[in-house]
Amino acid sequence: MSAADTAPVTEGAAPAAPTATATPTDVAPAAASDADAATDARWLARTVELAVENVAAGGGPFGALIVRGGELVAEGQNRVTANLDPTAHAEVVAIRAACQVVGDFSLAGATLYTSCEPCPLCLSAALWARVDRVVYAADRHDAARGGFDDLEFYELFGRDRSTWELPVVAARPDDATAPFDAWLAHDHRTDY
Repeated sequence: MSAADTAPVTEGAAPAAPTATATPTDVAPAAASDADAATDARWLARTVELAVENVAAGGGPFGALIVRGGELVAEGQNRVTANLDPTAHAEVVAIRAACQVVGDFSLAGATLYTSCEPCPLCLSAALWARVDRVVYAADRHDAARGGFDDLEFYELFGRDRSTWELPVVAARPDDATAPFDAWLAHDHRTDY
């Protein structure tokens, strides 16, 4: 049974797309690049399908999937309004599902494909998940045209915090480092 046969699909999603085959390592660099582009295009097409299906089902216009070793691991669709969860972006949903499928919090060796350039939340999730690549279709300007704050958030992170409308304030008690001291002293911790 392949990972695609067991890949979780979010509620209302269509069946998983056929799995791609890995590019042979002995292909000439230009041909490998063309093959990679074709593979990327095939997976991106699926993310766009997921996003459009999600809009038809009343959700946001975002779809994502995780691929490792040429095999679909998991798919995700934006579930923000359906789940009343502002963190249930398609990329996060796909990352959470993929981690459950592989039984690890690391998705090293995987690619995150997404219908739109990841917002800072999703890009951070991809970094924490240790994916090898992120490939996206539409960009932050397309998202802004659709009424989404991705572009605004990217611009916010480029500004000094003192200019933010949302105060982010350090209030450092004497024991502020106690959790990290406990972590470092714990012999059986799982580093991540």
